[in-house]
Amino acid sequence: MNAEILTPSQYDELDRFVASHPQSSFTQCSTWRKVKSNWGFEAVACRNDAGEIIGSVSVLIQKIPLIGTCFLYAPRGPVCDLHDRQVLRCLKSGVDELARRYHAHTFKMDPDVPASDEEFLAIARELGFRRFYGPEGFETIQARFNYRLYLQGRGEEELRMNLTQQTRRNLKIAVRDGVEVRPVGTEYLDEFMRLMTLTGERDGFAIRPRAYFERFLSALGEHARLYMGFYEGRAISGAITTNFGNKTCYVYGASDNECRNHMPNYLMQWEMIRWALETGCSVYDFQGVSGNLNPENNPMYGLYRFKKGFNGQLDELAGEFDCVYRPLRAAMVDTAIALNDRIRHWKNRRGH
Repeated sequence: MNAEILTPSQYDELDRFVASHPQSSFTQCSTWRKVKSNWGFEAVACRNDAGEIIGSVSVLIQKIPLIGTCFLYAPRGPVCDLHDRQVLRCLKSGVDELARRYHAHTFKMDPDVPASDEEFLAIARELGFRRFYGPEGFETIQARFNYRLYLQGRGEEELRMNLTQQTRRNLKIAVRDGVEVRPVGTEYLDEFMRLMTLTGERDGFAIRPRAYFERFLSALGEHARLYMGFYEGRAISGAITTNFGNKTCYVYGASDNECRNHMPNYLMQWEMIRWALETGCSVYDFQGVSGNLNPENNPMYGLYRFKKGFNGQLDELAGEFDCVYRPLRAAMVDTAIALNDRIRHWKNRRGH
């Protein structure tokens, strides 16, 4: 079994495979390269004897100009049977070739695999990966603790009755008060950005520029939606969600500082869950929460409490897996990143 580095003419075949696989992720489809337009992109595939793709890994490539190296990253990759040593070894050989071509110092992947999967952890060690994770879950690029609602064989009414009493009450408040939630076009991006700015200021996080969300919605097309919530004709909440393969993912959310007593975010989530049901998805992924579930010392506990109201399941993922090809250059890059973080922190403190 030999690894194949795909050409752009083969990306449609790649996307069909990724969308049909249980390990499917929208960040592993080829169109994700259009969202991450400041990165390079390559895709590796392995085929069976019939010529069908049975494993793939889509790789983003970030150049580090001053050091003359590259960083390779497979977000939520690879896509394959994660217990198939032969396929994983094949994909790794393809990544090794990319590392040679691009003079990469490190390849990082963060597959959607449970932290308890000892078989995969053993295979990763055999292939030369070192594992990184943290207790809070936000120490890695992708959140390590995801809150998920599993939908297989469950209808809308069953899911509604499964909500906690408080969440069911809040959903009724939104409906009673006349909140309307619907998917909208990009003409509402300015309103969404207004809400994102308010949310970032309120919760203390940096927001992405408008152009990023434009690329996100354009590149993913029918696989992504911008939802907006309205009260008396005014936009008071917004969300961007993806629907790809067997999973719907809540990716970005924002809300106004006012009208929160009308509970628009509960109705927002419910409408996106309904989209997942309508399209036959098996999972609705609320995405990241903190691994610290102590309400006394976790400032992000409220986010977990909100998502927990939909009575899903907290999944702990294994974290990140690094293969370091050039240790010295990798150390130089890590030092430069740490220094840059200190400078940015110092500037922020002076700014305040």
